[in-house]
Amino acid sequence: MTYAITQTCCNDATCIAVCPVNCIHPTPDEPDFGRTEMLYIDPRSCIDCGACADACPVDAIFPADALAPGQQEYAAVNAAYYEQRGPRPEPVAGPTFHPWGQPSFPRSLPSDFAPIRVAVVGTGPAGMYAAEDLLLHTNAEVTLIDRLPVAGGLVRYGVAPDHPATKRIGDTFARFHTHPRVRMYLGVDVGTDVTAEELAAHHDAVVYAVGAAADRRLGVPGEDRPNSLSATAFVAWYNAHPEVAPDAVDLSGTERVVVVGTGNVALDVARILVTDPEALAATDIADHALAALRASSVREVVLLARRGPEDASCTAPELLALGKLPGVRLVVDAHDPRTWAAVDSAAPHEKAALLRGADREHVDWSAPPGPERRIVFRFHSAPEEILDGAVRVTGPEPGTSTEIPAGRVLRAVGYRGMPVAGLPFDEATGTVPHENGRVAGRPGTYVVGWIKRGPSGGIGANRTCAAETVGTLLADAVDGTLPPPAGSARAFDRLARGRAGTVVDARGLAAIERAELARGGAAGRPRVKLGTVPELVAAARGRRRLTR
Repeated sequence: MTYAITQTCCNDATCIAVCPVNCIHPTPDEPDFGRTEMLYIDPRSCIDCGACADACPVDAIFPADALAPGQQEYAAVNAAYYEQRGPRPEPVAGPTFHPWGQPSFPRSLPSDFAPIRVAVVGTGPAGMYAAEDLLLHTNAEVTLIDRLPVAGGLVRYGVAPDHPATKRIGDTFARFHTHPRVRMYLGVDVGTDVTAEELAAHHDAVVYAVGAAADRRLGVPGEDRPNSLSATAFVAWYNAHPEVAPDAVDLSGTERVVVVGTGNVALDVARILVTDPEALAATDIADHALAALRASSVREVVLLARRGPEDASCTAPELLALGKLPGVRLVVDAHDPRTWAAVDSAAPHEKAALLRGADREHVDWSAPPGPERRIVFRFHSAPEEILDGAVRVTGPEPGTSTEIPAGRVLRAVGYRGMPVAGLPFDEATGTVPHENGRVAGRPGTYVVGWIKRGPSGGIGANRTCAAETVGTLLADAVDGTLPPPAGSARAFDRLARGRAGTVVDARGLAAIERAELARGGAAGRPRVKLGTVPELVAAARGRRRLTR
């Protein structure tokens, strides 16, 4: 028997570190690491020890002969990765072991390395991987800062509610919230409550992990119409983000929604819109979103792609899962012969091949959606204009257009970073200019995550990104180039609490956790999120008063 990695793989390589026979690839020192959609177990080398399954932070690894019905393809998916790497000699006896790379000691520090105080701005995956690295490999003191009164970042507000296994990575990060060398300041906005200069003056180094909070624009007429909304806002809405109002999304009277894009976020949005609301009731989806979806008349979601199925930007595991939604039919609009040429000619391991099981249909857009729930892929169609109640897209012939009636258009063409107060910013890339994480012209200032590399890569990609940034930071500390802080930790505590008003610390965060779980228990759900800043602050107060 062998183990297999499945859909929810987060690519953070925790499993690789514990494998005794080096049978999980690509490893962080291999060229393909970060370029593949997931990690893969070699069935010819696996010795069935189960160490990887125990270590996986998102419960993505299972015995191949015990895979759930919707996951059984992953035994073949794992094996196919090694078949594509080229032929290997047949084993003489026992498993085929992979050679080990040269040992590496990236965190080798001088014995007299003095403790440093590092602020990490942002408590999403990028920030927490950086904090974890510092706490596990150095004697640094870490100040965790977030502008919201609750931690989690995209784990809390970006992961779809029907992906609970992916959200479990938050439990890994949460163990550092109460670390004895961690101070937590939630509800503190750097740039408003405290300046970047003041933050730097109280720390040896500052790491910005602020993500990419904005959305990319389509650049077509009508994208600011009331019926047009960014997928960024829609995802925040169904995840109870306190900065998106419960009534920000109106699905009433809407039978068809057009989603521009075919990335994982686009697939998340489509899936949430057509999934049976009673199935979503077993998740932590926002109460207001669940109520809206229960009352919704949406039966069809159209995923619009400029290019063909071979270039769809979603991952193969997400596309594979989309075809297994209970009660939802997957359709590919056959308006362009290039679409099926790409699907029919795709090799078995290629993404386009996953659409062979979808229905092929020349969709009549003049007719309203039928009674069934379905997701329709329309490839080779770029949006030309968003109209009131429709979207005009490029037609099957050059110079022609097709109008697709839709009560709502969601733009899912990517995230974009926003300028960070006090730091340089590259408008073209939406990132902060840096060298291996070191901000140009700002000694002691670093970036990690999407604000560093752009909005690409999933949760696990932030581990290697953080390792590079922390390595640069520590090299600067050893070289003595970090500017010494003028203020103490106590002084920063007074400054932050005096400026921000209400500050949530680790005990307050634990109180929020208890309150949300209690609300969920009362409603027969795993968790009911608090969706406004006042609610979060009130829950954080609990039995103790937060200082002003």
